Amino acid sequence: MSKNYIIYTYGCQMNVHESEKIAGILSAKGYACCDDVENADVIVYNTCCVRENAEQHAFGNIGMIKKLKKAKKDLIVAVCGCMTQQKEFAEKLSSTFPYVDIVIGTFNVDKFGELLDKKLSQKKKVVEVLDSPNPICESIIPLRSSFPNAWVNIMYGCNNFCSYCIVPYVRGRERSRKAEDVLKEVKELVENGYKEITLLGQNVNSYGKDLSDGSSFAHLIDEIAKIEGKFRLRFMSNHPKDITEDVVRAIANNQHACKSIHLPVQSGSSRILGLMNRKYTREQYLSEVEMIRKIIPDCAITTDIIVGFPTETEEDFLETVSLVETVGYDGAFTFVYSPREGTVASKMDDQVSPDVKKDRIMRLVDIQNERNRQDSLKYVGKQVEILVEDYDKKKNAYMGRDERGRMAYFEFSRNLVGRFVTVEITKTGGMSLIGKVVKVED
Repeated sequence: MSKNYIIYTYGCQMNVHESEKIAGILSAKGYACCDDVENADVIVYNTCCVRENAEQHAFGNIGMIKKLKKAKKDLIVAVCGCMTQQKEFAEKLSSTFPYVDIVIGTFNVDKFGELLDKKLSQKKKVVEVLDSPNPICESIIPLRSSFPNAWVNIMYGCNNFCSYCIVPYVRGRERSRKAEDVLKEVKELVENGYKEITLLGQNVNSYGKDLSDGSSFAHLIDEIAKIEGKFRLRFMSNHPKDITEDVVRAIANNQHACKSIHLPVQSGSSRILGLMNRKYTREQYLSEVEMIRKIIPDCAITTDIIVGFPTETEEDFLETVSLVETVGYDGAFTFVYSPREGTVASKMDDQVSPDVKKDRIMRLVDIQNERNRQDSLKYVGKQVEILVEDYDKKKNAYMGRDERGRMAYFEFSRNLVGRFVTVEITKTGGMSLIGKVVKVED
């Protein structure tokens, strides 16, 4: 009888790719992925603690599995990820949900297979949360689930210690993979038909600083440019304090690199940026934007913004609004600040009230959405190259993004997933584009 698993992933692309690695470990042990939780022999919750809602969602879903666990005595329930790397949460999890069989943090997730074997052999709960990371493991073959997109870690951890962020505590200090390992992985992905490669790191601009071979992010981009084949290259995330002209010029000169940069600002107020420990001012950030657009005039710039950080006044918020309007972002991920236990910001006085946060986030979202709608209108009548990512059953149309990250929908008579197509945009659907295929690349 076949053995099945199901993985629930919370949080960012970093976690998505980590789940692909866990899936690879389980696949190597003979387990197959299933869609129905009642058919699973192993259930994995890969958690995130960066945002409060992801944490609450994970706890809620783990609680809901109690009835199934009681009915299936041999079912293995495992919880891993950022949330469990915090020992107090790991302890809370073990006491609140005693039916969880495996608790593992981020520092030794590559040992998931060994811990599963340990649980199966000794029938006792396995809890292993390390104080420091294992060496980077290069032997795991991920079971990728995002074709034609592929995620590639180039580094792990973060050294920045932004006052609101839990990541350095649950992911450790920055550790870079060797360039030769990254290049080998990207080359194999391209040879296997993947068309969009996203390099992952908490701060990709810091890549190589911990290595002694002269590696740098700009040099890594230059080396990837030498890989043959047609594919797109993206990366996340950049830190404004570390982005350099060398990096931007490497992007400009790389035929694979999308002329699109995600540059998280978090706030438009220099006072708030100082409290956030972002290590740049509003003026310095705008100078970086100017530098990018001087080197790559048509570069799309997206960002992250936190609203309602402790002590944020209406004037601080309006500085963020002003910066959004000045930069003219192609997209913005906006978040309401939520205290993360263990961070400096969680101990700050003058926390902003929920009602004020809600008002500010709604105002900001309205401003950015209107800009996105106006930008979409500029596409009408133009032809753009789209990488087809999926088929939307609700819309009865294929979907994919252009180089700038704008989503487009279009009908076609045969499967186009993984193909580059030229689409003529005929109208917009709010922020998305709607068009017709005029060319399919061979």
